[in-house]
Amino acid sequence: MNAEDFPTPDVDVESIDPETLKARIDDGEDVTLLDARMSADYEEWRIDGETVTSINVPYFQFLEDEIDDAVLEQIPDDREVTVLCAKGGASEFVAGSLAERGYDVHHLEDGMNGWASIYEAVEVTDYDGAGTLLQYQRPSSGCLGYLLYDDGEAAIVDPLRAFTDRYLSDAADLGVDLEYALDTHVHADHISGVRDLDEEGVEGVIPAAAVDRGVTYADELTTAEDGDTFQVGNATIEVVYTPGHTTGMTSYLVDDSLLATGDGLFVESVARPDLEEGDEGAPDAARMLYESLQERVLALPDDTLVGGAHYSDAAEPAEDGTYTAPIGGLVDEMDALTMQAGDFVDLILSDMPPRPSNYEEIIATNLGQNAVDDDEAFTLELGPNNCAASQESLAGD
Repeated sequence: MNAEDFPTPDVDVESIDPETLKARIDDGEDVTLLDARMSADYEEWRIDGETVTSINVPYFQFLEDEIDDAVLEQIPDDREVTVLCAKGGASEFVAGSLAERGYDVHHLEDGMNGWASIYEAVEVTDYDGAGTLLQYQRPSSGCLGYLLYDDGEAAIVDPLRAFTDRYLSDAADLGVDLEYALDTHVHADHISGVRDLDEEGVEGVIPAAAVDRGVTYADELTTAEDGDTFQVGNATIEVVYTPGHTTGMTSYLVDDSLLATGDGLFVESVARPDLEEGDEGAPDAARMLYESLQERVLALPDDTLVGGAHYSDAAEPAEDGTYTAPIGGLVDEMDALTMQAGDFVDLILSDMPPRPSNYEEIIATNLGQNAVDDDEAFTLELGPNNCAASQESLAGD
């Protein structure tokens, strides 16, 4: 059902905006959520947290005049309950039905779509290169991006199309010109913002090694080769070719202090190798990933920070709130980084999670082979990213 198809509640229903809900969760408040989406959607993707109690009761169970007692028994009547759905229509109706029965409820504005619109910028305080480095965090999907700025210039790594205006606005607020928008690879979990930023006058950059996958717009952008550099004020961004997750996977070394690894290495896991060539090509890709990690990434100084393009629920943030960690610390904590090649390949192929939602259509869109409008793009990337191998099998004891 569409939001306008639900009956208007007979009582006033208060709402809570997504940012306020997240702040409560971040502050460690006990939060009870009633998720009124269908069970399959709930199982794939939901709001979690150490202090979050989440209950799934699909909205259709509230459509009858007399709600079944078994349904109501699932919902606590001794605390505030936040009702949520996909877009906010069903949750307002469900919250109204419960309010009429004396429950202390409100509903989440814009539902999970609103949750997916949260995008936070956190400074990487352990970065010691020139300028300032921010990490953008999208908690709904774990997507990460990086904004470097210095001496009136800025660059964004792994921008999301949904937040194109945000990057331009942030640059304006900081008093800097956004010079570069760089992608680490052809993403499979979100729609890239590089082309949209390029259309706004920012120089779009994609890895030259990714062009052969069928990128249709390569002639319109700058292509980055291994060893190329981009100057941002007094800071230098160096291109480091690190294939494995994809054949074109490329990292960016930000002023010798942080390696933006895209989907090659995360603070809690390593890349999955099957999203480009499927299961058949995964073993070769895994061997390629092993070589990239050992010869290009782990060869950097131990105090070099790693910042991936994603984080999962298993990731622990650093003291500054960013999902970054020094290479030496990751080697100490992640068994996969000290294994021999054969053991590494066997391990990451043994327990991979489900592939990202809509990943084939997202890849086609990022290649330029599929055209979608902004609303379709936003909908395509809703849900978990699932671009990493299983964290449980890779971590140390």
